Amino acid sequence: MTDIIAYMKNRDPYEKEFHQAVEEVFETVQPVLERYPDYRQAAILERLIEPERVILFRVPWMDDAGQVHVNRGYRIQMNSVIGPYKGGLRFHPSVNLSILKFLAFEQVFKNALTTLPMGGAKGGSDFSPKGRTDQEIMRFCQSFMMELFRHIGPNTDVPAGDIGVGAREIGYLFGMYKKLQNEFTGVLTGKSIGWGGSLIRPEATGFGNVYFAAEMLATRSESFKDKVCLVSGSGNVAQYTVEKLIELGAKVVTLSDSSGYIYDEEGIDIGKLDFVRRLKNVRRGRIREYTDKYARAVYVEADPTLEYNPMWNHPANCAFPSATQNEINDKDANNLINQGISLVSEGANMPSTPEAIKIFIDRKILYAPGKASNAGGVAVSGLEMSQNSMRIGWPREEVDNRLKCIMKSIHTTCLGAAAEYGEPGNYLVGANIAGFVKVVNAMIDQGVV
Repeated sequence: MTDIIAYMKNRDPYEKEFHQAVEEVFETVQPVLERYPDYRQAAILERLIEPERVILFRVPWMDDAGQVHVNRGYRIQMNSVIGPYKGGLRFHPSVNLSILKFLAFEQVFKNALTTLPMGGAKGGSDFSPKGRTDQEIMRFCQSFMMELFRHIGPNTDVPAGDIGVGAREIGYLFGMYKKLQNEFTGVLTGKSIGWGGSLIRPEATGFGNVYFAAEMLATRSESFKDKVCLVSGSGNVAQYTVEKLIELGAKVVTLSDSSGYIYDEEGIDIGKLDFVRRLKNVRRGRIREYTDKYARAVYVEADPTLEYNPMWNHPANCAFPSATQNEINDKDANNLINQGISLVSEGANMPSTPEAIKIFIDRKILYAPGKASNAGGVAVSGLEMSQNSMRIGWPREEVDNRLKCIMKSIHTTCLGAAAEYGEPGNYLVGANIAGFVKVVNAMIDQGVV
């Protein structure tokens, strides 16, 4: 296995995020490879790290002043052995091949854990919607789809939203796809309710994360009642994580964005959360404005010179990193534990560094990797695909119940796989092995393709 990792790093030396994701999975599935040596003979590892297809294209568009801009568009179709490619589109300046390959690789195993027939993919662009008018965003999305439409379809690849891609962007993308293909199909998920979207889809990742964390707490006969929680981010995932935590009796004291974070010792209640939603979703403001409304809260500006994030250094019981990759390092992990944290459940993709994860596991913290705990979003995207195929819409309660059942099933599967391979209670090992075995067995069944 070490030779494969070395080959990967030598061939693509600048794809650090992708290397990190691959190493995490491969290190934990070593016992599976020892039990089933035929996996190596079938070159499973070599095939897993090579995307089935990488699509790179230019996206020219015109701003409101008539100036033409050019961005890069991507779609990484990683693995379709279980079902059509499924994964979000991210519009953010940080988007590059390494980040999208890491996200697509993670998506393969995350989707396998949901029990739904979905392969793994990811895509997006280095375009930033921030500061752009609706008309500029529409023109960009239409140009983006004029190339992407050739490579997607309801039985081929079904993109969804991600950072920078919400209901507005999905609407513009879908409208152009429908015009180009002259058909109305469930080719994108995250659509508005009035034209094929699913209830609970906006809430799914945040709600699902909390449902998974509640299952973890239940193994220790605990609940969220009176638990103090730290949540990073202030977008869709963070907002609905906070909502569900409040509903279950927890007190959330932090939220953040790229500029800094707020600490509200009194707790963020539903009224304050509604303010955050108007601030971030309607006015697209910065989280620092929270303290203009609620003067007792404290705003701390981001300081890139610090070796740790002070947001993870407040007294609390649970942490929900829901912003971006590698936002918790080893120093943050030690601060969290010293401040009383007993549970970390990831709402973002790979928000903890390998060093931080080792600290959590060594200290017996309840630690949920994102491929398990944040799978609720893609799970409900899969349910949206099912509803679109049947031309029906399920009521809110049915979708929410299905989401709960899926997250409970993922939790049970992770615990079972971890115990089978001698790591009881290790959710990282359990999630990686369970997803890996399902994908690999399907690859073996389908031959060398």
